[in-house]
Amino acid sequence: MSSETRMLIDGELLAGRQEFDVLNPATEEVAGTSADADASDMDRAVAAARQAQDSTDWATDPELRKRSMVQLQSALEAEQEEFRAELVAEVGCPVLTTYGPQLDAPLREALGWPTEMIEQFSWSRRLPDNDAFGLGFQTHREVWKEPVGVVGVIMPWNFPFEVILNKLGPILAMGNSCVIKPAPDTPLNANRVGRLIAEQTEIPPGVVNIVPSSDHLVGEVLTTSPLVDMVAFTGSTATGRRIMEAASATLKQVFLELGGKSVNLILDDADFAATVPTAAGMCMHAGQGCAMTTRLLVPFSRYDEAVELVKTGFESVSYGDPIDPANLQGPLISAKQRDRVLDYIQKGIAEGARLVTGGSIPSGFDKGYFVEPTVFADVDNSMTIAREEIFGPVIAVIGYEDDDHAVQIANDSEYGLSGSIASADLDRAMAVARRIRTGTLAINGGSWYGADAPFGGYKASGVGRQCGVEGLEIFTETKTVGWPTGP
Repeated sequence: MSSETRMLIDGELLAGRQEFDVLNPATEEVAGTSADADASDMDRAVAAARQAQDSTDWATDPELRKRSMVQLQSALEAEQEEFRAELVAEVGCPVLTTYGPQLDAPLREALGWPTEMIEQFSWSRRLPDNDAFGLGFQTHREVWKEPVGVVGVIMPWNFPFEVILNKLGPILAMGNSCVIKPAPDTPLNANRVGRLIAEQTEIPPGVVNIVPSSDHLVGEVLTTSPLVDMVAFTGSTATGRRIMEAASATLKQVFLELGGKSVNLILDDADFAATVPTAAGMCMHAGQGCAMTTRLLVPFSRYDEAVELVKTGFESVSYGDPIDPANLQGPLISAKQRDRVLDYIQKGIAEGARLVTGGSIPSGFDKGYFVEPTVFADVDNSMTIAREEIFGPVIAVIGYEDDDHAVQIANDSEYGLSGSIASADLDRAMAVARRIRTGTLAINGGSWYGADAPFGGYKASGVGRQCGVEGLEIFTETKTVGWPTGP
């Protein structure tokens, strides 16, 4: 695999003054190297984005945008297998997941749907003529949607390709320019996207800039620069709060897709044998997903049965080498994240939760940042492992009395990102779903995911929505105009 090391600034592929190594979290060996940008590189990229937004036809030429986005789609598809190998190497995601949310699913539609929407989006709408002040002066009125401007994009490491495409699609379709800072752990896929933009599309120089750095603080240029109109961030709630605070100095808009502590709610009439073991699906990619359902809610009347079923499910999870298509779970992204997960497991034990299975580094794994699929029972919703986002293959089984109690537990969280509900009675499940304060919900195994489906959360899970019409509108400004009806 030959990785792209250069960064994209103002249409040029540039080597950094320094480079940094990107480690493969499954082997702890070097997966590739990347240019290591500093704050001056980020300043240059921001200036280029501002210049492109203000002086090129990108914002005003929808045909150029459509043509360029189709070109980028073709270029990405031509290197699909290179992306697949690269993602497995730098992210540590099981290759199985690249045939879904890590690669193939976003590649199918994350650019294509926004490209189609360039023509279909409601760029303007008429308001009724009126005499606003009762002076006999009738006025035509319209509402216009225009690009928000320069968007600073700060990326996560867990689903980097999926997020970069679901950010780029709406940003570009709506006529904006952007500066993208990949996560230090996973810059290689973003660098490849930058090369394809520079070499195979008509996207004007400066419209897309991709600036990798080993230093998280380089991203602060995006949150503080007065040349940046908006910051779009996917990552932890703690970092999102810091971004919002920093952005407030220049009153720039923020779109924040943050953490979650989502419930998998099994109602008492569900088919437990069919549904409870599937809770182990949250071990996919080692539980490193903000929408993972990490709190399993089951009725006290069937609690012991549920614990045994989920134990069986977790103990059947195949984990190990992410190149092996039989494995659902790979490593954590880093030694730091592995140790963080292990610390949470110890907190669960210390606070009185019962460790049912897992809880350690698996035997025989001398290399790689692996943690066993882990189940805790006898968990109270006030415990740390039930309240904080662990971002690892750890589930907490929590009992409830009735539907009202289950809803109360589900909503007793600072987060509100996602969740799932299982019931033999669809109407009952839908009624419960309407009472749970989350941005997305899967009912009886249904999937809400798609480029046309808004994704985001309530409360500390974020501000705004990614994807869908709402995810297009968030990258626009609104202008209202009026002019006389007569001569």
